[in-house]
Amino acid sequence: MALTFSRRGSRRDSKPAHRPASALTEPVGILELTPTPFFGDKNRAFWRLQLLGWGGAMLLRSATALANDLSLDFLVLVLIATITGFSLSLILSVIYGQLINRRPLVTWGVTALSLAVAVFVSAFINAWTISLRPEAAETSFTSLVLGVFYLDMTLLGAWSALYYAINYFLRVEEQNDRLLRLEAQATAAQLAMLRYQLNPHFLFNTLNSISTLVLLKQTEPANAMLIRLSGFLRHTLVTQPGARVTVAQEVETLHLYLGIERMRFEERLRTEFNIDPAAAQALIPSMLLQPLIENAIKYGVSAQEEGARITLSAQVLGRHLRITVSDTGPGLQGSRRSDIIDNAPRAGAPASTGVGLANIRDRLAQAYGEDHRFAIETPAGGGFTVFIEIPYEREEPTQPLAQNPAQSALPGKPPAAPTVDGATQQKAIGTGT
Repeated sequence: MALTFSRRGSRRDSKPAHRPASALTEPVGILELTPTPFFGDKNRAFWRLQLLGWGGAMLLRSATALANDLSLDFLVLVLIATITGFSLSLILSVIYGQLINRRPLVTWGVTALSLAVAVFVSAFINAWTISLRPEAAETSFTSLVLGVFYLDMTLLGAWSALYYAINYFLRVEEQNDRLLRLEAQATAAQLAMLRYQLNPHFLFNTLNSISTLVLLKQTEPANAMLIRLSGFLRHTLVTQPGARVTVAQEVETLHLYLGIERMRFEERLRTEFNIDPAAAQALIPSMLLQPLIENAIKYGVSAQEEGARITLSAQVLGRHLRITVSDTGPGLQGSRRSDIIDNAPRAGAPASTGVGLANIRDRLAQAYGEDHRFAIETPAGGGFTVFIEIPYEREEPTQPLAQNPAQSALPGKPPAAPTVDGATQQKAIGTGT
């Protein structure tokens, strides 16, 4: 085991620097200190506990000796006993470090044997040093060994119990951290899966429209739709799955999407956006609103000859962001309810490739847990409205983090999940292995 020490120094110039008086009024930068966990460095924590524990035991025994009016040379015996216990505990730490990952029978059996040997060696050394004193000349060596045996047994037994207790506590903490990382990876993977369901759905509908235009020999509209489709996909692929964007950025993506759909429905598709300035900077999951607009077009605009008006509004209500998407279509009529909400087609109807609003519900549940609201409202006279309430989180200007070059070169590839060490054996404190 090697201990490293860092020394902070400063280099001074040969000539003193004279600062102008105006420089004294400049704001002084504050160094941000990040607290380091005590067991962040196990070896350092082990040595600190060693020195603190055995040093405290030596001070306690020294104070007891002085309180009993013992001579000062007795402090030498206390120092020798402390050094002996300190050295034996180092040997025990190496042995225990090898036993902690073994079967319980082997661990506790060898631990008891090692502890008994260590206590006997410590009692033998301490009894021998005491026998050198003139006061102990009439006492047998066996009596001296038995006299100090209980004290050495108490110290080394308590040390062994603390060693295993601390290491098992750290093992439990590391397992909990591993489970949290695995849960976070599972959540990120599920969010990525839900996010990637959107692109095939949208591509199918758009390519189907382009195919129809080609069959009708309307090459110019088909070419224009292809250009707008490429712009929309280029915009969406920049955002990684599971990332969050502002409402303003999401609305910009919706304008690209609506530009494609307007080529299909022309004046039948009417839109209205009511975005509060405070809500425009709120963060939401990427591609959260596009399926809502797509459902409104599919079941509101295309279902009526006169089309429909789609309204998107966003406002901040206290600590929550409310997003409302409504349309003036026919609403929920009969079995169409399952088509819109659960994406379950009616009997005899062709299979749908849509993801439905169930995708939105799942993404909100994965991202916010129970701290969100997803509601649907449909008046008797027609129309369909979706309400979403999520915690209001405002975008803060921060410096961009360094990205993996392999990921930045492939913006459409989902980020690789961080690896988690699943090994059951873990390094114990105080060992160099």
